[in-house]
Amino acid sequence: MKTRFVRQILFYGILLAIWEGLALAQVWPGYIFPSPLDVLRSLAEGFRDSTFWVAIGISLRRIAVGYGISVILGGLLGLLISRFSVVKDTVGNLSLGLQTLPSICWLPLALLWFGINERAIYFVVIMGSMFSITMATHAGVRNVQPIFIKAGRNLGARRITLFREVIIPAAMPSILAGLKQGWSFSWRSLMAGELLFVNLGLGHLLMMGRELNDMSRVIAVMIVIAAISILTDKFIFGTAESHLQRKWGLETKT
Repeated sequence: MKTRFVRQILFYGILLAIWEGLALAQVWPGYIFPSPLDVLRSLAEGFRDSTFWVAIGISLRRIAVGYGISVILGGLLGLLISRFSVVKDTVGNLSLGLQTLPSICWLPLALLWFGINERAIYFVVIMGSMFSITMATHAGVRNVQPIFIKAGRNLGARRITLFREVIIPAAMPSILAGLKQGWSFSWRSLMAGELLFVNLGLGHLLMMGRELNDMSRVIAVMIVIAAISILTDKFIFGTAESHLQRKWGLETKT
């Protein structure tokens, strides 16, 4: 653990040193390539005047609603595809195709159908992540080892009980991987939507920084966005993954 921490400190220290060196060398003008200190000042100013706090709250509210809906719809659709062959042959193939669409492809439809408002952003977030959750849920259920199902039936589990007590827990590692991927897609979709829609949020702060030619603010917002992603992965999905590893006896010592 100590060795890992030292490696991380050295790595980020070297990155900061290279960044500062390039800024001092003035390879690019300061307004295009600010120094770490300039970005740190923008970070401090953004939190001091509450601009970042407000934008973070708005973006997290949007992601909570949009991602929550995509989890419910994607999970249910994945279970239906796994359970009924007619759904698999129709909606399943469609979901597989739609999963490959970049989230930016949904923006024109959102603008035309909903206009520039919150519903358009929610639509982009939902469509950007729902189908990856759907396919991960389907793959997880499909790849449950038959021995688990046979053991459950021998113990008297049937239909809904078998699904709830055996299949879903056995498929949970794959489902969790799909939820994690869906979160990543939904977060990117949200930032793309906020870049285009004139509504306060982290993506909108990025656009404002670009329009004001304030690269320090742009990089500061990028750091905030990355930090939220890392914290979510570590404390939410990381905790869930650790719980599953302990449950299945797969934890490893580092």
